[in-house]
Amino acid sequence: MSLSDLIGYLAATLTTCSFLPQAVHTFRTRDVSGISLGMYSVFTTGVALWLAYGLALQAWPIVVANAITLMLAAAILVMKLRFQGRKTVS
Repeated sequence: MSLSDLIGYLAATLTTCSFLPQAVHTFRTRDVSGISLGMYSVFTTGVALWLAYGLALQAWPIVVANAITLMLAAAILVMKLRFQGRKTVS
């Protein structure tokens, strides 16, 4: 593995892992009140485009990180759309 691939995988791991606490919190609580629909829509679209870019370049660190992040972001976006009008139970 080249140094640039190693750096790419490390960066991908860190950025994807940094997203996990928000995803886990949202899945557990179903509380989407603090999530902006506009921001998550744009973010999810951007991640999908990064995934397409990585696929076009065959840049596997970009592909792996964005595939995982896209699944999490899309799941949160769906939850936002589904639960946005509901109150959560503490």
